[in-house]
Amino acid sequence: MTTKIFESSDSARSSRPLKHVKTADFEAPLSLELGGSLPRVTVAYETYGTLNAARDNAILICHALSGDSHAAAHDEEDDPGWWDIVVGPGKAIDTDSYYVICPNILGGCRGTTGPNSIDPETGRRYGDNFPTVTTLDIVETQKRLIEHLGISRLLAVVGGSMGGQQVLTWATRHPGRVAGAVAVATSARLTTQALAFDIVGRNAIRRDPNFEEGDYIDKGTVPAVGLALARMLGHITYLSAEAMREKFEFNRLQPRELDTEFEKIFSVGSYLAHQGGKFVERFDANSYIKLSMAMDLFNLGDTNDVLAANLSRSSCRWLILSFSSDWLFPPEQSRELADTLLGLGKSVSYCNVVSSCGHDAFLLEDDLPVYGELMRAFLDTMQNGIPECLEEDDFYVHAPASIFGSIHRPRMDNEEIARLVDPHASVLDLGCGRGSLLVKLLANGNTKLMGLELNEEDVLYCLQRGLNVVQADLNSGLDPFSDGQFDCIVLSHTLQAVKDVEHLIKEMLRVGSKSIVSFPNFAYHKLRRMLYEEGRSPRSNELLRYEWYNSPNIRFFSIEDFYDFCRRRDIRVHECIALDTEDGRIVTEDPNLMADMAIFVISR
Repeated sequence: MTTKIFESSDSARSSRPLKHVKTADFEAPLSLELGGSLPRVTVAYETYGTLNAARDNAILICHALSGDSHAAAHDEEDDPGWWDIVVGPGKAIDTDSYYVICPNILGGCRGTTGPNSIDPETGRRYGDNFPTVTTLDIVETQKRLIEHLGISRLLAVVGGSMGGQQVLTWATRHPGRVAGAVAVATSARLTTQALAFDIVGRNAIRRDPNFEEGDYIDKGTVPAVGLALARMLGHITYLSAEAMREKFEFNRLQPRELDTEFEKIFSVGSYLAHQGGKFVERFDANSYIKLSMAMDLFNLGDTNDVLAANLSRSSCRWLILSFSSDWLFPPEQSRELADTLLGLGKSVSYCNVVSSCGHDAFLLEDDLPVYGELMRAFLDTMQNGIPECLEEDDFYVHAPASIFGSIHRPRMDNEEIARLVDPHASVLDLGCGRGSLLVKLLANGNTKLMGLELNEEDVLYCLQRGLNVVQADLNSGLDPFSDGQFDCIVLSHTLQAVKDVEHLIKEMLRVGSKSIVSFPNFAYHKLRRMLYEEGRSPRSNELLRYEWYNSPNIRFFSIEDFYDFCRRRDIRVHECIALDTEDGRIVTEDPNLMADMAIFVISR
């Protein structure tokens, strides 16, 4: 029974035979991280697209706990895959450009060696005697497959949830084999709350009378109730409170019609019963136990120091994505990964995608225009490099040359800031917007560049330009960065919107050898006139375009105010450049009155 009211991330999956699956047999024993070994291993996998002559366009997709090798349909007659919305011709992971490999993971039940496989030493199914495997063991089998396919280095490894744990393992255990890592809705280790749900799920399976100590297949039984209950628990964790409210609140006492022995008094009950029953049709209980345990055992670092030591091994470029309503792998865990990588000086981009879909967001179409395009942009620059500078129009259409309006020329403050930055300097751009300054610095020869930006749309735009950008609120400070990590910190057009100015300036001076700050001068004669003659809050068409009641600009200060601020805190002012951005000139006489913008170069 498949109707729209039961739709979920599982809707397209079935137990039908996989038409395009391939297998690779490895006769050498596989030593396991926790001890023991598997005498031989078979890996089931599917491929999409064509491996190019240089063999450098391969992307490995790592599936989550209940996934398999069938990431996408191969043709119109094929069944949909679990990531059909992302993988395929013209999609975010474009099979017209990339050679995509998706293996079923070790311990799975769709062709790769797992509990249902025959143990060559006994001639019987492994069943519950299949050894406890870890994420590292899973990655080692994937590595064997990649070598078998003649690929020495992957363009990228991509995965979400448990698949994201595999991405983290690839990047830290085999850094020379990974150019890019895309870790989606994952973490360095599970929260205790997430562990608790998995523990209950495994207990439900093991306590099912039909489990038969793991030998249920040979005894002709299925622990259907236990496995269904485990899946029901899982589905609760995949959804957000908002998603459940939207799905079930308006018809709470109107359950969907289906044949089930599970309770269906409430609409959410019938939904969970359907998901549990559907899962039993296609998945194996022993595999669920072994794979959920592998996920639960994953631990890249239970302290900041251990996490940093492990991530320090990586040499790839990173894209980390989280979802705002995900409470199974909460955003703060992804942010922890991004912050640690920032502190290590790694090439990392991060975005917390605003979503109401919970953990399942990366498997659903709702937020695909955001997370799909973030992945597309990242992979495109991984393959093709940083694009040439966009049309010059980009500099003023999205970033006005004047605080009073868009003028057909590059932003004057960006021109001056770029001139002030040494071509070999490392630069952190705070509130980088769409990255026009960073692009300019790239053109000037700067290579170690990083942007922080809060706006989700601007983060995407920066990625499309090949820039490293991390979504961040500057009001939270710069804690991830170490002392003196950058030669230069830039804060442009943003200081007037900062809540704790003293703290942010102090952090800038800690992290950078010097800092460059630009801001609108609210003592400019036109702004004074608005207040004095018109009796109205100063406004302009661009930077000051907001009304007094909805403006993000909470600081109204002048050039002289900032000079005074620096004097009182023993901050050294190396240079102040006063600008008239309307006329496009540097102001030398009475800048506090005649300049609409100022650029300060400061240090301790």
